[in-house]
Amino acid sequence: STAPDATGEAGRLGPAQAAGGDIVVTARRRSESAQAVPIALSVIGGKALAETGTYNVGRLTQLQPSLQFYSTNPRNSAANIRGLGAPFGLTNDGIEQGVGIYVDQVYYSRIASATFDFTDTERIEVLRGPQGTLYGKNTTAGAINIVTRKPSFTPEARVELTGGNYDFFQGKASVSGPLIDDKLAIRLSTSITTRRGTIYNTRLNEYQNSQDNQSFRGQLFWQATPRLDVTLYGDFNHQDPKCCVQYYVRTGSTERPLNRQYAALAAAQGYQVPSTNAFDRVEDLDAVPRAKQKIGGTSLVANLDLGFATVTSVTAWRFWDWVPNSDRDYIGLPVTTVSANTSQQQQESQEVRLASNGKHAIDYVVGAFYFHQNVDTQGRQVQGPAASAYLLNPTSADGRNPAVLNGLTATTPNGLRNTSAALFGKLTWHATDRLQIAPGIRINYDQKTGYYNSVVTTGTGAVLNCSLAAQAVTVVRDQCGVLSPQTYDPRFHNWNVSGDVTVAYLVAPDIHAYATFARSYKSGGINLSGLPLDVNNQPFLSTATVKPEKVNHFELGLKTQFLDRRATLNLAGFWTDIYDYQATVTNGQLGLLRGYLANAEHVRTRGLEADSAFRPTDRLSLYGNGAYTDAKYVRFDGAPCPPELSGGTTVAAGQTPSPAGTPGGFSPASCDISGQVLPGVSKWAFSYGAEYDLPARVAGLDGQVYVGYDGSYRSRFSSNPSASAYTYVDGYALSNFRLGFRSSDRWNVFGWVRNAFGKNYYEVLAIQSGSTGLVVGQPGDPRTYGATISRTF
Repeated sequence: STAPDATGEAGRLGPAQAAGGDIVVTARRRSESAQAVPIALSVIGGKALAETGTYNVGRLTQLQPSLQFYSTNPRNSAANIRGLGAPFGLTNDGIEQGVGIYVDQVYYSRIASATFDFTDTERIEVLRGPQGTLYGKNTTAGAINIVTRKPSFTPEARVELTGGNYDFFQGKASVSGPLIDDKLAIRLSTSITTRRGTIYNTRLNEYQNSQDNQSFRGQLFWQATPRLDVTLYGDFNHQDPKCCVQYYVRTGSTERPLNRQYAALAAAQGYQVPSTNAFDRVEDLDAVPRAKQKIGGTSLVANLDLGFATVTSVTAWRFWDWVPNSDRDYIGLPVTTVSANTSQQQQESQEVRLASNGKHAIDYVVGAFYFHQNVDTQGRQVQGPAASAYLLNPTSADGRNPAVLNGLTATTPNGLRNTSAALFGKLTWHATDRLQIAPGIRINYDQKTGYYNSVVTTGTGAVLNCSLAAQAVTVVRDQCGVLSPQTYDPRFHNWNVSGDVTVAYLVAPDIHAYATFARSYKSGGINLSGLPLDVNNQPFLSTATVKPEKVNHFELGLKTQFLDRRATLNLAGFWTDIYDYQATVTNGQLGLLRGYLANAEHVRTRGLEADSAFRPTDRLSLYGNGAYTDAKYVRFDGAPCPPELSGGTTVAAGQTPSPAGTPGGFSPASCDISGQVLPGVSKWAFSYGAEYDLPARVAGLDGQVYVGYDGSYRSRFSSNPSASAYTYVDGYALSNFRLGFRSSDRWNVFGWVRNAFGKNYYEVLAIQSGSTGLVVGQPGDPRTYGATISRTF
């Protein structure tokens, strides 16, 4: 469904980057030229995905400056656009993402379930800004629309093999053709990705943060009648890497007593990390990491052409099984020996749309969407023999007694039942040949019910009782301060109406301008990671639910092509206010690793974006994309404090908090972080590149020799929900090169090097629980290199 660009491949890097291509997209649920769609969007074609090594969502960020993706493991992943989408930090199943992930029109409810390798992908459309009047669910920040290649009645096959350092291997293959001429066609595709880990564990004598992914996808296309077609999809993905580890980066002073900060705690047990330079890529975590996933599902998409309009039905069922293991104390001491939230998730969805055909005075898309999701999780956290000395006062009797916390176990079954339904529609009124006015509306209902039941047992197997009377015993009080039982059954339901209006004007044949206002809602939610406790050790039920986000969004855009469409420049400016922003708040319990969610009163993100490209000759193409994003908390006065203001005695009436980083000082109960930056958002981000080719004849084959470069830059960003001097990730630039030969009979052979200059950078930083001052991180990939050979038949 795309028109070839000047290189003969559909949408190499999209309309802005292709510089002359007329890319057809389905961003507005009908086929249109990307340059004419009044939405800030970027398109990446399958060829670009292959040549730039962009084989999963995480790698898209190097091509898309406005997209942020952060992951400490597949479950704890977040995809944000313009700084919005999901709270920064550990995942909470009770809320949903604000960036909708769609694969062949099917909504994926968890970003984790979209961490598969791209297989047989035709293009990816990244839509920025609210899209709720066009898409079934949760697109208040934008949408990532992944379109795979369709079955063909002309027999074809594709094979791609890649090898590289760190024992990297990736193999992809697909085949398509008719089963019954002009009636039934099939497409089968598969991929395998393996790579040795880039981090060496000196204790377990193995490399970690490896890759081990396999996937299979099948499609069956039936042209039932000239007006009715039906496509049956099925896919299965299996991943079982030794992943994902975070380890020592640095320390920073907190307000905990010195003997309870990291340096003293480690020294007291004779512990020393293998290296204090994270880029030595060695660590000694004592828990075997695991990130096993099974992802799959099936869907049925039917299109019925009524002449004046087309009815589309999308029926889908999907599952995601998650079996993890993590070392959540981040060091080689057996403090927390098990931290795992094994989870099974299933979803069913049904969408029906009616979209007008052709161009009329009024075009329209109207639809209904239903979604149901079941999540069942078996949480388990176990404290080890080093926990007493590390988590309790090391000078106390309990701190000197390993048996107090050794074997203390929290078993926490919890779950979610999530139902959503919506009616949505978008009209486009062609007021004149140049002017379009497009209003949209969405009526949405959400219902969430959950359960959370944490039972704590001691090392002797006794069930822990944390009543006030029981805590009169010092040992019980210390155990309850680390892991405390709690049970609650959160409930949430809500109706809301949202809408938008876009005015688009054709200034000249290749100059399109538009303005958009949108009022949208991101579904409210429930907390499924434990709640803060009152003085009677009972959960604060008022924190069990999270209110919906309310979004006011303004955008101006200009899409231009000139110099005989050899040059493209697309601009967008946006201002988005979010009220009741869903934020991560730290739980005060010492040993509890997961925070809970709360609403920040007001958040604002605003910025400018530019996508540009230039093809000065048929041999040379250039592109440059940039984003300036100013994302801040406008008002959040009950926020968690950063580590330098945490860990001390909570101030009482009449007391003054101590200066930041004062050991044994007084800490505020909460902090006002109004005016501070949102986490995970670089103020400046760019992607840029070039490719040059020359005609050549190699091994008897005619084609082109080409050299390509793709670069990206992101300025520094905060890696903590409340900005901390200790957890800023420094800005970094990455450079990737490739040199290859494309033949006219569909061979493509190239060598590549990524992060060519060996830049040391962190993907994320985090802090160890307990206000110890330890900062841990996950380094980005080092320099990698290899070669790829592909053939289309």
